[in-house]
Amino acid sequence: MLVLSRKQNERIRVGDSVVVTVVRVSGDKVRIGIEAPQSMRVLRDELEDERDEVELTLTNALPLTLPRVLGFVG
Repeated sequence: MLVLSRKQNERIRVGDSVVVTVVRVSGDKVRIGIEAPQSMRVLRDELEDERDEVELTLTNALPLTLPRVLGFVG
């Protein structure tokens, strides 16, 4: 892991297409901005775990047909 010190408004480049900017430092919080191509997914780490859980639930769910969604089938 590379660990860097940056001040407000300083940037870090990752590869050719990603730029991370320190937008604000306030107390124990740092606000960052990430510029990346729309095709690249940028996700907070804790949301990745939730996303995996949702995908697992959807994978194990019964197939949803229009009648089932509308409540016509039990």
